[in-house]
Amino acid sequence: MNRPLTRFLVRWLVSSLGLWIAAGLLGTIDYSQRLGVVIIGGLVLAIINAIIKPILIILSLPAIVLSLGLFMIVINGLTVWLASKLYTPLHVKNFWAAILAGVIIGLVNYLVSSILADTVHASKEK
Repeated sequence: MNRPLTRFLVRWLVSSLGLWIAAGLLGTIDYSQRLGVVIIGGLVLAIINAIIKPILIILSLPAIVLSLGLFMIVINGLTVWLASKLYTPLHVKNFWAAILAGVIIGLVNYLVSSILADTVHASKEK
C-alpha cells in the first residue's frame, strides 16, 4: 500500500464506511438512505483529510500539545462538519454530532488500518 492512489482509495473507502456506521449509530447524520450520498460524502471527507486536515493540525498544534492530543477529536469533527457543508446531501445536525461522527470514523479508520497492516505483515512473512 505504498502507492498514493491506493492509499487514497483506501482512505475514501474507510471514510465512506465510517460515515455509514456513524449515520447508523448516531441517527444525527442524514444521508436520505442513499448509498451514493455516503460514497460521495466519503470522497469529500477523504479529500478534506488529505488537503485541509494537515493545515488544521499545523495551525492548531499548540492546542493539540496542551490538550495532550485530545484537540484532534475537535479537528476530526470539524472535517466531518466541513464535509457536510461542502456536500449538502450529507446533512449533519450539529457540531457535536460531527464530533461524535469524527470519533466513530477515527475508530473505523484505526480498525481497518490495523487489519490491513496485519494482513500486509503476514503476507511478507510467507
